[in-house]
Amino acid sequence: MRLYAQTPTRRNLQVLVDLIAVALIAVAVWAALVVRETIMLLAEPGRRVESSGDRLAEGLGNAGDAASGVPLIGGVLKKPLEAAADAGAGFSDAGVSLQETVSQVANVVTTALIVIPVFFVLLLWLPPRLLWIRRSSTLRRLAEAPGGADLLALRALTGPPGALAKVPVPPGGWADAWRQGDREAIADLSAVALQRIGLRP
Repeated sequence: MRLYAQTPTRRNLQVLVDLIAVALIAVAVWAALVVRETIMLLAEPGRRVESSGDRLAEGLGNAGDAASGVPLIGGVLKKPLEAAADAGAGFSDAGVSLQETVSQVANVVTTALIVIPVFFVLLLWLPPRLLWIRRSSTLRRLAEAPGGADLLALRALTGPPGALAKVPVPPGGWADAWRQGDREAIADLSAVALQRIGLRP
């Protein structure tokens, strides 16, 4: 199986297209990661709320523990401080929830920004690439099979006439030479068929 053509012009074009496809995929991934980092900046307020809520809950909890040691009214003082500490814990949970939401949004957007462009690049690049590989393999097998040169010559005769313009026309024309089994003409025609797809005879 041949991945690239043997003729320089087509091979260079294939390499260029492959490099462009890889570059587009790399740019799509890079852009998606940049967007992800930008979206994740929105989680910073959530981190601050979480941190502040934790400190508030801890401080009020410590105050409640200290207040419980006050004779007679310690239990009365501790209850509102514990309630306030629970509210602080609620702030902390809200901060965590905000961070999780931002992270989920960032993941979805990043995935979409990678998958969609890569899908379209592969859709435009991969099928023609695989089709060329399959065709070149088929033509190479055909060229090496008994009678394959005759079939390739017929392919050249029925293909675009411009491909034959660079080859000297035998006496009587190409079709007549092919019908008479002119080996030199058949070899020239089969070479044209192979070169058209980027292969050498």
